[in-house]
Amino acid sequence: MSSATFSVVVAEEAFNPLLPALPDLVWAAVCFVVLLAFFWWKVLPTVTKGLDARAEAIEGGIKKAENAQAEAAAALQQYNEQLAEARAEAGRIREAARADGVKILNDLKTQASIEAARITANASAQIEAERQSALVSLRAEVGSLAIDLASGVIGESLTDDKRSAALVDRFLAELEAADVKSAGATEKVSR
Repeated sequence: MSSATFSVVVAEEAFNPLLPALPDLVWAAVCFVVLLAFFWWKVLPTVTKGLDARAEAIEGGIKKAENAQAEAAAALQQYNEQLAEARAEAGRIREAARADGVKILNDLKTQASIEAARITANASAQIEAERQSALVSLRAEVGSLAIDLASGVIGESLTDDKRSAALVDRFLAELEAADVKSAGATEKVSR
């Protein structure tokens, strides 16, 4: 083998495809450092700010949700209290209405009793007035019949008004006294 061939073989042996050449490594390292610095100073703060803003938004949303949940629980509690109060008020109103109904019914019964007593008193007064009127009319008719009958029996005219009126009044008083005595005797017998 010749020396030229040996140098190609040594050069081939020195070349490893897995390990790049030293200048490639240097340039790759410089590019890596530049990209790392760019990402470190420009991209990473922007990404960090975005992530922090997103975390704050999520935490704010959670706090808002917790506040909303607390407000909803308070509103539900207040609603339940108002509902219980409304039910109690409705019960009081029903009881008051029942009491008012009983009072009105009692008042109407009292008024009806008073009205019935008034009507009864008016009817009794009217009956008594009609009885007195009938009694006066009957006295006049009985008196004239008695006078006519007495005139026929005696045979003389009894036209003297004072005398005939006194005679009729005495006759009717005797009849009433006889009625009172017979009514008293009937009561004693029934006892």
